[in-house]
Amino acid sequence: MNTKTIVALGCLACSFHLDAAELTAAQIAAKNVAARGGAQAWHAINGLSMSGEMDAGGTQDVKLPFLLSLKRPNKSRLEINVADKVAWQAYDGKQGYKYRPFLNRDEVEPFNEQEAKSAATNEIDSPLMDYASKGSKLELVGLDKVEGKAAYKLRLSPKARSPYHVWVDASSFLEVKVEGEPRKLDSRMHPVMVYYRDYKTVNGVTMPQVLETAVQGVAQTHKIKITSFKLNPPLDDALFAQRAISATEPRTN
Repeated sequence: MNTKTIVALGCLACSFHLDAAELTAAQIAAKNVAARGGAQAWHAINGLSMSGEMDAGGTQDVKLPFLLSLKRPNKSRLEINVADKVAWQAYDGKQGYKYRPFLNRDEVEPFNEQEAKSAATNEIDSPLMDYASKGSKLELVGLDKVEGKAAYKLRLSPKARSPYHVWVDASSFLEVKVEGEPRKLDSRMHPVMVYYRDYKTVNGVTMPQVLETAVQGVAQTHKIKITSFKLNPPLDDALFAQRAISATEPRTN
């Protein structure tokens, strides 16, 4: 590599850092919203369902079919098919319930405090959508790298949960990594990171098809692959409430 090439690369790096410094956290968030399809397109979505498969965990490579349904303002229902039995958890916006037949628990149980707190933060939108109107604060921490690519590291401080970091790709302006809630293992809290990959545009809005969760100190990651998105499907409020369910009830399509 000759001297001129080195100088040119140095100038390119300097200009990148200058451009990066000129972008504020608010501008990065605005570009993220635009890359996701725009606020207007997302505001038109009142409900969303997605299906696919997720890792079961453990030493065997077992994939479990799942269906996740979300409805504004923050209703959610997750169904997982485990050995032909449907396990589910639902949150109606105020209270949450879970049913876990694979653990030989045949009764519907209420969420514990942590589960309810986590469910209350489930949203259809991306983390940076309408953050200011939600009362959240956003700060630009600086430039970072995620899987070898330049990314903006942002610190988001919502009203309803502890501050966490979001990494936005410096080229596509899509989220590539989000800091999850720490997990307690071996009596210690371990940081959690969720990687967003393989974005797909459906009816004008862009969403990741692969989410991979990594826990610091744990070799095995947990991957979720989404194969189908449905925007504004019919979702009755009863779907998110407590109800009796049998272990042989067929999975919702």
